[in-house]
Amino acid sequence: MSRVILVRHAQASFLEPIYDKLCATGEVQARLLGEYWARRGVLFSCAGSGPRVRHVQTARMVEEVYRELGREFPEVAVMNEFDEYPAQAVLKLGLPQVLGKSQEVRHLHRAFEQCKDAGERKRDFQKMFEAVIGKWVSGELMVDGVESWEDFCARVDRGITTIVNSATPSGDSVVVTSGGPIGVAMRRSLNLSHADTLQLTWMSRNASFTEFLSSGDRFTLSTFNAHPHLEDESLLTYR
Repeated sequence: MSRVILVRHAQASFLEPIYDKLCATGEVQARLLGEYWARRGVLFSCAGSGPRVRHVQTARMVEEVYRELGREFPEVAVMNEFDEYPAQAVLKLGLPQVLGKSQEVRHLHRAFEQCKDAGERKRDFQKMFEAVIGKWVSGELMVDGVESWEDFCARVDRGITTIVNSATPSGDSVVVTSGGPIGVAMRRSLNLSHADTLQLTWMSRNASFTEFLSSGDRFTLSTFNAHPHLEDESLLTYR
């Protein structure tokens, strides 16, 4: 039986001009994850990451910590299958459609636009974001030229199958990705609905890890959203 570990990337630069890079907190989170595993002698037979900068940076920082502590770490392969769903495109192109039809989303959008407090602004954005993405996942919102939720799930499933098939017997594999692909992996292991899958994507903390056990056709959840390496509560973030 092999183990597949999916890591949600460390904290990116939320609401900054360039989101897709780790912020200072994210860098701390990634290093602590590497230290946690390396000091416990966790060795991986293969390692991968999604293609985003935040994915690659998180994986590289874990690898660097392993090297610094004299531990081996496999070469990190970038895997497009573990990219996040096209959230920015859905929000940018789909929001105007939803604003014209949904009073709820209009209210959430107005609150976000008018809010001046940084903390409240993040919360208002998340509420608006979840509402729009929820309509996209359910099929209520169609965005031309953008990967559909169904196609996204199929893509991630292909990536998981690739990892499972390439894993060595009793070996551990690790992939740094985003909350969406982790949710799809949970769906695969628990046979979840699309709506339940989406709800799980909101729960993954930055730099948390989720473990699955694989043997033959079996793909079983072992641990979800673990973060024992983040003992300081200030490091427990979602964005």
